[in-house]
Amino acid sequence: KKAGSSNPVFLIDEIDKMTRDYKGDPASALLEVLDQEQNQNFYDNYIEEEYDLSQVLFILTANYLYNIPEPLRDRLEIIELSGYTEYEKLDIVKRHILPKELENHGLTNKNIKLSDEAILNIIRYYTKEAGVRETERLIATICRKVVTEMISSKNKKTLYKIDDIEKYLGKKKYFYTENNKEDKVGVANGLAYTKYGGDILPIEVTFYKGKGNLVLTGSLGDVIKESANIALSYIKSHYDEFGIDYKMLEENDIHVHLPEGATPKDGPSAGITLTTALISALTNKPVNHTIGMTGEITLRGQVLPIGGLKEKAIGAHRSGLKTIILPKENERDLDEIPEEIIDKLDFVFVEEYKDVYNVLNSTKN
Repeated sequence: KKAGSSNPVFLIDEIDKMTRDYKGDPASALLEVLDQEQNQNFYDNYIEEEYDLSQVLFILTANYLYNIPEPLRDRLEIIELSGYTEYEKLDIVKRHILPKELENHGLTNKNIKLSDEAILNIIRYYTKEAGVRETERLIATICRKVVTEMISSKNKKTLYKIDDIEKYLGKKKYFYTENNKEDKVGVANGLAYTKYGGDILPIEVTFYKGKGNLVLTGSLGDVIKESANIALSYIKSHYDEFGIDYKMLEENDIHVHLPEGATPKDGPSAGITLTTALISALTNKPVNHTIGMTGEITLRGQVLPIGGLKEKAIGAHRSGLKTIILPKENERDLDEIPEEIIDKLDFVFVEEYKDVYNVLNSTKN
């Protein structure tokens, strides 16, 4: 009655955190509220009035889609938003967070100088989030410590260049995977995508006397295990093309490991990396450590497209890779990658694994 309108926008935040107990089930109530076939006659049991909700625009947010009950998901149009990249976070800090925190603490940009590198160090090594909430808290922590220093300092220093982040925030909390500094046999760099961003994913392969079994370790899901079996089957059917003695496959067990065993890993995009690491181990030929790769492989050796290209490219650049091999169909996604990353990486697009093999043989480090 106060608004004089029956078509407002309702924002319901974090519906994935709804719980049901003896007091009721809010998800069941939302089923009627969000169903366009029913909500024009919605009856509110609290105010004991019937109300037409058919003109209301409902916007719901959630962090984890599959924590929302399936009947409720069925009534929603799902729009997935990826987390910020570290360069987007850098821009947000410079444009919004830092000026806001300086003002909140009675400081100006003449009191604190935070370089881009210092901000990126905060984002990379002190936070692990899709948003910038923790980053904002850390910037506020730095501001408070600078104010404390200014008050207690006898030399009345007014400008603080924040280069030594550990002095203000302590030791680093998180670490990204560091690239090898030399080529190694049986090790190939994959590219991983998580909700926190991209990273490289080294895959290690070794073999020893056995009966041709495949051992997989590293907290792997079913899909990535299937990718490993597909990679091995592809190699067995083309062993002569890669210069592999088939007896090695029959008389040895092969062990594939993905480091950081406490971190679950899944998905098909490690297919060409698994194939490369296996061939490297079986032929005793090292893989160029400055090359990363990602792509699903089929039994016929075709390379299928992958997701999370923007985040994977940023992770590759951060880890010091110079070239990344990608499925041909992902060429259309290049415009999503920041220009500063495109300028510093070589992108090679392939349609089948033989293209990957040829690229690796033509780019010896």
